[in-house]
Amino acid sequence: MFRILAVLTSIAFLTACNGASDLQKPAVPLGDFNLYHNIVVAPKVQELPLSRKVSEEVLTTAVKDAIAERFDRYDGMRNYHFGVSVEGYVLAPPGVPLVLSPKSVMILNLTVWDDAAGKKLTGDKPHQITVFESFDQGPIVGSGYTKTAEEQLKNLSQNAAKSIETYLVKQNEAEGWFNRPADAVIKREKVPGTAAATSE
Repeated sequence: MFRILAVLTSIAFLTACNGASDLQKPAVPLGDFNLYHNIVVAPKVQELPLSRKVSEEVLTTAVKDAIAERFDRYDGMRNYHFGVSVEGYVLAPPGVPLVLSPKSVMILNLTVWDDAAGKKLTGDKPHQITVFESFDQGPIVGSGYTKTAEEQLKNLSQNAAKSIETYLVKQNEAEGWFNRPADAVIKREKVPGTAAATSE
C-alpha cells in the first residue's frame, strides 16, 4: 500500500476544496439517520518513514472529532454506528526538495452498522477511503512548510469525514440504506428466501 503512497506524495495531487467548507450549510439529506456510536481505532496504522509523527491517540481523536463535527448535524430516529480503522497516513514534512511538493494522505476503512437490523451495511469487507489534503493547505511548496502536523491532520480528518458523507449519500440513493423501515430489514435478515424476506 505504501509503495503507492510514496509515489502519490511526490506529485502535486490536489483535492478540490477543504472538507469543512460546507459545515455551515444545511446537511445533505441522508434519510432517517442518526450516528449513535462513532468508533475510531488505529491498531495497525502504517506511516511512511518521511512522514511527521503523531501518536495513535492524537490520530484517532482527530478523525473521531471530524466525524462528530459532520454527522452530529443529523438527528434522525434510527441509530447507526461507524467503525473506522485508520490504515495509514502521511503528514508531509518540511525540508525536502520543492520539486517533490509532498502531499499529506490518509487511508481508512469504514464499516457501517444498522442498529435496528443488527447488520453491517457495508458487508463483509469495509469500504476503503483515501483522502488527500486540500488545495489550500500548501499547493506550491507543500503543507510541510506552512502547516503544523496538527493542522495537516485536522484537514485530512475533515476531508475523510466529508468523503464518508459522500459515500453514504451515494449508497442511500442507490440502496436506500437509511430509508428502509427497520422491521422490513429485520424480516429480510431473519427469514431469507420468503416473500417477506425480500420486501422493502
